[in-house]
Amino acid sequence: MDNPLLRRPLRRDDIKPRLLGHWGTSPALNLVYAHLNRLVRRTGQDVLYVAGPGHGGPALVANTYLEGTYSEIYPSVSRDVAGLTQLVRRFSTPGGIPSHVSVPTPGSIHEGGELGYALVHAFGAVFDHPDLLVAAVVGDGEAETGPLEGSWKGVDFLNPSRDGAVLPILNLNEYKIANPTVLGRLSRERLNHLFAGHGYDVLWVEGDDVRAVHRAFSAALTTAHSRIRDIQRTARRPGATVTEAPIWPMIVLRTPKGWTGPHEVDGVLVEGTFRAHQVPLAGVRDNPEHLAQLEAWLRSYQPERLFDADGRLVPELAALAPDGPARLGATSYANGGVRTEPLRLRDWRAHALDVDPARRGSLVHETTRPLGEMLADVYRDNPTTFRVFSPDELASNRLGAILDVTDRCLVAPIDPRDDRVSPAGRAMEVLSEHLCEGWLEGYNGFSHQGPGLIDTVVPLSPGSPGSGCRRTRTACSRSPTTACAAATTSTCSSPTNSRTCST
Repeated sequence: MDNPLLRRPLRRDDIKPRLLGHWGTSPALNLVYAHLNRLVRRTGQDVLYVAGPGHGGPALVANTYLEGTYSEIYPSVSRDVAGLTQLVRRFSTPGGIPSHVSVPTPGSIHEGGELGYALVHAFGAVFDHPDLLVAAVVGDGEAETGPLEGSWKGVDFLNPSRDGAVLPILNLNEYKIANPTVLGRLSRERLNHLFAGHGYDVLWVEGDDVRAVHRAFSAALTTAHSRIRDIQRTARRPGATVTEAPIWPMIVLRTPKGWTGPHEVDGVLVEGTFRAHQVPLAGVRDNPEHLAQLEAWLRSYQPERLFDADGRLVPELAALAPDGPARLGATSYANGGVRTEPLRLRDWRAHALDVDPARRGSLVHETTRPLGEMLADVYRDNPTTFRVFSPDELASNRLGAILDVTDRCLVAPIDPRDDRVSPAGRAMEVLSEHLCEGWLEGYNGFSHQGPGLIDTVVPLSPGSPGSGCRRTRTACSRSPTTACAAATTSTCSSPTNSRTCST
C-alpha cells in the first residue's frame, strides 16, 4: 500500500487485505465536480455540492484532495506521494475515513450513507441565502426513499426573491446494489411528465462516450445556471412580486453504473450493471488475472501525466480548480460556524406565567401559547435569519402568535379561503416531518446566520437525520454551529406507538 501512483508494477502486497468501497456512482460524481469547478471559475457563482448517492465518498474525497482543501484541513495528508499514500491507506479502513460522504469530508453538509435527505438538505441550505446555488446530486436508488420523494416539493416553498437555488441532478445509472431502479426503467417521456408535475424542466445528458457526455453536461449546466439567474433577476426587480413558483431547471444524467471501469470480469458484464456497485475486482490479492486487470485499469488514467515527480498534481490541472474559499471543499456555506451570527433575543422572562405559590397546581395554562408569543418576538427582531419549521401544527400546538408577524410560506397562487398564507411568509409548514427536520438541518445546522426551530411531535434519536447536526460538531475542521432545536409540542404514548413525547 505504498504505490499509489504506480511508480513500479502493481503487486499483491499493494492491495489491502480486505477491499471495501463503492465504485459505481463515483464516475458521475467526478464529472459533476469537474463541471461545477468550471462554473465557479467562469461565473463566480457560490456553489455547494450535496452528494446524495450512498457511498460516493471516493469521488468527493479525491476531488477535495486534488483541489488542496483536504491537505489544508488534514496536513498529514500532504499533496505529494507520502500524503497520497496516507489518504489511500485511510480510506475505508478502521480508524480511517468512511466510504460515504460524511462529516470529515470537506465541503459536505450531508451524510451520504443516510439515503433520502440530499434534496431536503439542499433546500434548507438555500433558504435566506440568495447568492447560493446548491447542486444536489440524487441517486436513482436514493430517489426511491420516502424523504426524497417528498423533497421535490421544496420548489413550492422556494421564493427566488430572497432564497438561493437548488439544481437537482438525477444520477440515472439504472441500478442499485442488486436490482434495477424504478426510475431507471421509466421512459424519457414518463420521467419528463413526472418532474414536470413537480415543477421542473428536465435537461437531459446521456451516453457512454466520455468526451461527448462532458460536452453535453457542460452545455446543460450552462443552460441551467442561465435559467436560474433569469428567474432570480425577474423576481428581484424593484417592485416585483412573486405570486407562484417558477419552473426550475434540473438535469438528468444517464450514464452507465461503474462507467470507465472494468467492462467485463471473468467474462461477466460489469460496467453498466449492478455488479459495478461496489468493488468490481474483488479477487485481486489471490487472482493474478484480476490483479493484471486492475493494473491495466489504473494505468489507463496515465498517472505519470497527472502528477509530477514529487507526486503533486501538475500545475495546468491544479489551475482548473477555483481559488481559496471558492473551492467546493472550502466554501463557508458548508461550515456554518463561520457564518453564524447570534440571534437578537429579548428577555424570555417577559413571557413567563405568573404563578401564585398559594395556588400552585390549581391553575390551567397552555405552556406553548407563551412560547408562540416569544417566537413571534424572535421573528420581529430577526426578520431574515430565523424560521420555524412545522408539520402543519402551528395553530393546533398554540404557536399561532407567530402568524401575527409572518404568514405561512407557500409559493403558489393564494386562494381567498386561505388563512395567512403567502409566498413571502416565513413560517414553514408542511406535513412531512422528514422535510421539517431536513430543512432545519440545512438551514441551521450547517450554513445559516441564525437558528431555526422545528415544532414537531417526534424527538431526535441516534438514527434520525438530526444526528448529522450532532456529528458536525465533532469534526475538527468545522467551527461550532448553533444547535438544531426541536420543540416537542404534543404528547403521544400508546401501546401501538413507540414514540413518547412530552410538552
